[in-house]
Amino acid sequence: MFDGFSAELLARIQFAFTVSFHFIFPAFSIGTASYLAVLIALWLWKRDTIYLKLFEYWKPIFAITFGMGIVMSYQFGTNWAVFSDKVGPVIGPLMGYEVLTAFFLEAGFLGIALFGRKRVGDSLHMFAVAMVAVGTLIFATWILSANSWMQTPQGFTIGENGQFLPADWWEIIFNPSFPYRLVHTVLAAFLTTAFGVGAVGAYHLL
Repeated sequence: MFDGFSAELLARIQFAFTVSFHFIFPAFSIGTASYLAVLIALWLWKRDTIYLKLFEYWKPIFAITFGMGIVMSYQFGTNWAVFSDKVGPVIGPLMGYEVLTAFFLEAGFLGIALFGRKRVGDSLHMFAVAMVAVGTLIFATWILSANSWMQTPQGFTIGENGQFLPADWWEIIFNPSFPYRLVHTVLAAFLTTAFGVGAVGAYHLL
């Protein structure tokens, strides 16, 4: 079936397929996490059950998109091994910082946010939901820093074996296109969620 297809072309096809569908999941989870935090805050403030119903409705949808949003990073190593080897000293730590600061924060409070409302009390549950939302924004920050560095690299030197070696982490993290990409992506995530929530609401009203 794939006679005449090189390994590089097959890798590109697989990566193109993945990335075509991948981004909708992290974008939607970033926006939905903040939306859930707003809903639970409104519930605690106004005690109007509509906010709690909306929170319970969107909570499992967020959980699914959250899980689906972490698939693509594995393909850096499986599909682009040479790229990963060359830029690993720069991209690797950025991915590591994302795991240490964002993913651990999200994962640490995700269980409480999803299942702990009746077990830990309103204040701690609100805090947990807020921490998950903050974690998604920190996640976006590190991932966009890494992605932007690929587009506008700076703060590095080339080693003897051709690897990109970090020379100035401030220049690497805050590379020229990073601020614009971060603002663009976070706003896009919020807009994606707003349109998704609006569409579902319109369907139920109809």
